[in-house]
Formats: sequence, C-alpha cells, structure tokens
Amino acid sequence: MVKEKVLDFANKISKTKRGTKGEITPDRPEYYVLEPILTEEMAEVGLCLEFRVPRSAEEIALLCGKSVEETERLLWELALAGAAFVNKIDGVDKYWHDIWVPGHMEMIVNNRENVKKYPQLAKAFDEYGKLKGPLAAGIFPVGTGPMRVIPIEMSIKGETRRASYEEVSKYLNENTIFSVSDCSCRTSREAMGEGCGHLKEDMCIQLGHAAEYYIRTGRGREITREEAFEIIRRAEENGLMHSIPNLDGPGKTHAICNCCGCSCFALRIAEMFVNPDMVRSNYISQVDKEKCVACGECVENCPVNALQLGQKICSKTPIQKKKRDLPHDTEWGADKWNPDYRLNRKVVADTGTSPCKAECPAHIGIQGYIKLAAQGRYTEALELIKHENPFPAVCGRVCPRYCESACTRGDIDDPIAIDDIKKFIADQDLKKEHRYIPKIRHQYGKKIAVIGAGPSGLSCAYYLAIDGYKVTVFEKEKVLGGMLTLGIPSFRLEKDVVNAEIDILKELGVEFVTGIEVGKDISIHDLRDQGFEAFYIAIGAQAGRKLGVEGEEAEGVFTGVDFLRKVNLGDAVKLEGNTVVIGGGNVAIDVARTAVRVGADNVDMYCLEDREQMPALEEEIDEALGEGIRINNCWGPNRIITENGHVTGVEFKKCISVFDKNGRFSPKFDEKKIRVVKADNVLISVGQAINWGGLLLGSKIELNPNRTVQADMLTLQTGDPDVFAGGDVFTGPKFAIDAIAMGKEAAISIHRYVQPGQSLTLGRTRRNYIALDKENLNLQGYDCVPRQKAPHTEGDSSRKTFKDIRGTFTEEQVKKETERCLSCGATVVDEFLCVGCGACTTRCKFDAIKLIRRYDSSSVEYEKVKGKVVRYALKRKVRITAKKPIRFLQSVFTGNNEKQNN
Repeated sequence: MVKEKVLDFANKISKTKRGTKGEITPDRPEYYVLEPILTEEMAEVGLCLEFRVPRSAEEIALLCGKSVEETERLLWELALAGAAFVNKIDGVDKYWHDIWVPGHMEMIVNNRENVKKYPQLAKAFDEYGKLKGPLAAGIFPVGTGPMRVIPIEMSIKGETRRASYEEVSKYLNENTIFSVSDCSCRTSREAMGEGCGHLKEDMCIQLGHAAEYYIRTGRGREITREEAFEIIRRAEENGLMHSIPNLDGPGKTHAICNCCGCSCFALRIAEMFVNPDMVRSNYISQVDKEKCVACGECVENCPVNALQLGQKICSKTPIQKKKRDLPHDTEWGADKWNPDYRLNRKVVADTGTSPCKAECPAHIGIQGYIKLAAQGRYTEALELIKHENPFPAVCGRVCPRYCESACTRGDIDDPIAIDDIKKFIADQDLKKEHRYIPKIRHQYGKKIAVIGAGPSGLSCAYYLAIDGYKVTVFEKEKVLGGMLTLGIPSFRLEKDVVNAEIDILKELGVEFVTGIEVGKDISIHDLRDQGFEAFYIAIGAQAGRKLGVEGEEAEGVFTGVDFLRKVNLGDAVKLEGNTVVIGGGNVAIDVARTAVRVGADNVDMYCLEDREQMPALEEEIDEALGEGIRINNCWGPNRIITENGHVTGVEFKKCISVFDKNGRFSPKFDEKKIRVVKADNVLISVGQAINWGGLLLGSKIELNPNRTVQADMLTLQTGDPDVFAGGDVFTGPKFAIDAIAMGKEAAISIHRYVQPGQSLTLGRTRRNYIALDKENLNLQGYDCVPRQKAPHTEGDSSRKTFKDIRGTFTEEQVKKETERCLSCGATVVDEFLCVGCGACTTRCKFDAIKLIRRYDSSSVEYEKVKGKVVRYALKRKVRITAKKPIRFLQSVFTGNNEKQNN
C-alpha cells in the first residue's frame, strides 16, 4: 500500500507536484528510499520543513498542528532516518530539508542499521543516479554539477594559477567541527553485492553543520582537524581521489569525499554517461612523453580510465588520433554511453605499448625500473618491481625472460639485458640494511590460509599481508619455497636467495607451518573451524611424470623431479657410470647438470625435439654443453632395458615429428631406426604431475582431465566459493613468474571475497596489455651498441660446484646497459575523459605527468544553478543544430568515396 504522505514528501524534496508531468510516483527511487523508514506521521511533519531554512520544533508544530513534544519527537526521527538535517542554532535545535543528491540519499544510506534492514535504500540511491544521469548529459557547464572533483593538493603544488577553493587544506583549515563516516556510495554498492574492493569504512569527511548532524545522529564520529588531514593522506596513499558537494556557494562545501572511480556514483556521471564536464575540476592531466617510461602506475590508478599506455617510439605510418564526439555539441543518448564501464576498463591503447611490459606475465613496469636504475635510484626501482613481483632476486636468476624475447632493441642488435639489470637491483634487497619492506596499508585482521609455500602461494601471502590480513602458509615439506627450493638446483638459485626474500614475508607478519600436509594431517574443513575465511591452493606440480614404458620401475630409474628434491634436501645422492636424462626442457637441463655434480661419469640427454624445437632456453642448453653434457635430439624412449631388476640401458627410436599440423603434441616415430644406449642410471624429466593427496576430499572442487583444477579464469575461484587456486595446479607446469602473477590476482579475489558485499569482478582491472606493432616501427638511425655481459665461468669450473657462480653486472655495466633502452612506450591522456583529480601524479616517479589548469570555474550556489544550466543548454542546442548540415555533407562525401572504391 502506498503511503500517501510519504509520497507527498518525496515530491516536496524533489520540488515537484503530484498530478504534474514530472511527479514522483511510487515506483520511483525518491519514494521507495523513504517508504520503509518514514511513517505517515513523520512525513506529515516533514511536509512542514523548508528547503535550507532552519526551523525549530515550536515553529513547525504551529504548521503541522501537533504538540511541540510530538513534533520534536517526529523531527528527531526524521533526522535519524536521514530525511531532515538538524543543527543546534542559538541553543535551539532547528531542522530543514535539502536536495536528494548530495543530500538525503547519502544521509539515508549512512544510517547503518536501516541500510542493513532495507536493501532497497541502497538500490534507490543507485537508481536515482541512473535516472538523473541521462537528463544531465551535456547541459551542465564545468563547475556547476552537484558534485565536483577537487585535485589532490600535492598535484597542483607547482601550479601558479591555482585558486584556494581548489585546495583540500582550505576547507579543512576554515572549519572547526569535523566528522568521518562510511562512504555512502560504497555502502550502497556493498549492500547490493556490487562492491569493488575499495572498502567504505571511515572514508568521507563532513565539515561544519554537516559534521554536527553526522555526529549527533550517529552517522559519523567526531575527529580533529589533524585526523582529517591523516584520512586525506591515507586515502591518497591508497589510490583514492577527492570530490566535494558543489552547491554551497563559491569556495564552500560541507564534505570531502574520498572516492574511487569504480564505485562512486558522482564519477559514474563521467564514466557511464561519458559526461565528465559535470564533475570535473579545473585541471586536466598532461604527459611529458620524453620523461614518461610507460611503467603503467598512473594508468592503473586513474579512477576514470582517462589514461592508457601507448607508444612513444616512432612508426613508419603515424598513429592517427581518433576524433570523438563531445556532449556539449552532440545529441548524447544511450549509443554514446558506456554502461559496462566497471568491466571494460582498458589499460592499453589499441595501437599497443612497450613489448616488455606486455609480454611479462606479471606486467612489471620494466621501462620504469630500467630508468630508475639508470638514475641510480635502486630502492625506488625495487619498490616498482615489487608492486608486481615480490621475488625479484629469484626471478633475476631463473626467469624465462619473455620480456627480452619481445624487446624491440632485439630488432636492431641484441635485446636489453633486462634480467641482469633486475638481478643487480634485486641483489640490493638481499642485504638486510638495504631491504625494501612495503608498508602495511590496512589492518583487516581476517585469517587466510595459503596451502603451498611455492612462488604462487608466497606471492598471494605477500599481497594479502600488505593489506593487513593474518596469513598462514601451510607447507607439507620441512622447507619453504616449493619448486624454487626443491626443484631448482643451487647452481641456478642458491637457497639463501630464496630464504632472504621469504624473510620479508615473515617481517610482514606471515606465519609459516611446515611439515603439515593439508588433506592428510589436517583438512580444509578443520581450518574453517579454526576461523580461516578463505583459502588459496598453490601446491604446484611437484611430482614427476612417468613414461609408461617397459622397465620404468627398475632400480636406478628416477623421475628428475624426485632426484632434484633429494639433492636439494641434502640427501646423500651419488651417481656413478653412465647417466641418461630423458627430456629436453629446462628441468631436464637442471637434472643433467646436477647429475654431473653428484658423480656421474658421462651424462647424455635424449629428447624428442630437434635443437630448434627444444623447450629449454638457449642459454641453459649452452651451459649444459659447456659442462660436457651431450644432447641427442630426435630420439624417444621405447623401453628401459634391465638385468636382475637394475637398469642397464635404454632403447630409443627415431622421432620424425613432435607436433601435428594443428600444433598439438603428437609424436611420430620411425620404428626401424633404433638406438640402444648403455645406462647405469636413468633420470626421466618429461614433465611434472600434480599430487592432490586428500586435499580435495569432501569438497565441490572439480578437476580437468589433466588433473589441473577447474577455477574461474579471472578470479581463480573454485567450486567451493571460499577456495581459490592458482599456479601450476591451475595452468599446468609453468615458470615462477607465471605463478607469481597468479598469486597477486588470487590476493585481489580473496580480499574481495572475505569482505561483505564485494564483487569479484566489478571494477577490477583486466591487465590485457598488448604490444605495439613492431612491423610498423621506424628503427633507422639507432646506433648498434653492444649488450653488456655478466662475467661468465667456463664449464670446467662450474661443473664442480653447487654454488651459483654466474656473475652480476657492475654498476658501470648497469649504466651502460640501461642507456640501450629505446623507451618504446608512454602514457597517453584522453583529455576529455580526465576529471583532473591528480591521482596519476602521485604515482609517477619521473615527474612525467602533471595537472594543468584548463578551466576557470568555482562552485555555484544552488539557487543560481538553474539559470546557468538553462543558458548553457540553449547554447548547446544551437551548436547541435549548427553541426547537422556539416554532418550531412560529411556523410554524403564519405558515401560517394565508398561507392567509388567499390
């Protein structure tokens, strides 16, 4: 049943009348935001309130015909509900009503108890903006919208034209009463299950009369000016921006909001309805391409997706900038909007960006840390790397170097020695006195369990710890590091390097439980009972795969993975005589080189692939050959020959092709070409398998035919909603950097999962980086500068030690090598979409992006807005009409050209 007085009150706040064309009806958000929280009696009193004219209970009692006591009670209930303001003026409580937004909608949603009881309150706030947004497109001149972005003050410090009303400090210094409340937009998103991971608590600051109201009605808590400045600082550190209610008059406001572009309803005007003029500040971002290094920090922190990574290096065919329609002179209907803006955020321009960042699975800002290293800013370089990869020293030794394979410099002479530069930077982190420990940003305190202490699990734990979660890592082995420790020999990755980087997790508060196998010694169900709220399974692929051939169970036959584990654990492993290693990948190379070091007289590798197809990295093949290991290509095992239960040899047959015409693994053999090889030991290294044990018993988690886990490609969530999985158990065996990148994504998902009302996908950056078109580059005129090489030890020396005796660049070499970088990429700004918040400038380490003052407008009093909007709308109509003949001629001309071309 419709509450008639409540409906009347909804029309009063809306400045409409029932029975007229624009009336508020019961299906509108203006009504159903009031319906559950107002009685008819309350609405009756509310109808006697005036817009922004404070009145006492005595004055209102005369108008509504109720006693002063009854009127006062109902007025207070209106204030608690959020349908009226209250302030003590000259010692007397006085009440009034305001506009819907910014006003009653926020106030209503900020009543915590009501929004929990009545989810329709959050829905109404959301729907109100969706109804009003289309009506406002193009008709508000800059500076006249109900909300307005105010720049992060640090971003306009050097701007001589700034005005005091554009400074956050002005509003804080001019007020004496402050409160802080939850963000009303994010509260609504959370209530609808559409949160973006930016949490609502203690986010928005109220000033003056609004602060008094929020404190008295329990919507916010009183804070000091110093605390208000600290909240502003913390918000900026966490990538948030500021906006203010804009209708109090020039240089005045009653609140400072700390907003994110993925949930803020004011910024939705700029993003969903593509109408940024209504909310923008007087500033826009401008990039100095010469200084920009395409690290991507500004891009991923831009609230409105106005920044993307693009190309700096010259093309043969110049990149044409697309001309866009603008709402101030174009009809602005649904065909111009971006309703999926919370899902379709782009990080790269269509023409692509630097190949190194695009090809790195973790999308590290490689150009950025190369430039920082060139400037000797090694700690800052390390910080930039660790935004995406907590284990740079590890990866500096075992990375597959996808970035170098894609490096544009390689089309001139040799790729940049990116990994050697990273290794030099990361080695600073191994010294305790220079170690970079990231700051813990929050204190969420919820318990998260990570199962598996390999690179993916450790990466997930690292990023969750930075967010302030209580992370416990469970590892069935006695040592940490997973395959970094057990599957990679020390001559490639010394264990003190792994341990030094794991020590940083311990300093962040991560707890480690070793020698406990989840699924055997304890179950996930048990851990739930202990208060763990989410789980990340990252147990890796630590079992060796068998061949399925005769003789495989004989004494002297091992999987390469088991062999490496025993050696790395310090077991007394000794090989004698002839050792045959079956396999041609990086692990097989590691197995063969380890076999040399534990006594094998002769080591032969046999693999299906020819030399060009071998999956092992070229550098590792060369190192194996340098240590006297023989590589026999194009041979596949037929059977293992045994005598008295012990291996004596291997029979191989000639492989004539490895893959079918579709590129699928489907080896074919010449059965007539057979080779028999004597062997005292056979080490099988043809891949890795996942040993699930009892981990998944009793769960809803399903596996694929290859035993990898079924999980969402983006969120990594499995069939059990609180269980996420990644790394090798999801992708199959890959490199450490792939697992590390997935660990960070899992941390993002887990943070969202354990916080109420957060979506795992909405507002999430899809890191779909694409490389520029190298075929279209103009690479003429560059000098050929030789690539620096780290000191190298010859095979005769290296085969005698388990120490990693590979050299590291000197500082002089780093300087020379960083100079070879072509700086392929740079950030590009869409000046129309930019709202001038300044968040980008706080992330740039190169002074490459700044705000410049493009507009000159201040806040407008509510009473003066209508006149400004009407005048502007009339001018807009003239501009739209004037464009129509031009558009007609353009379409005719284009059509004639198409006919001629056809």
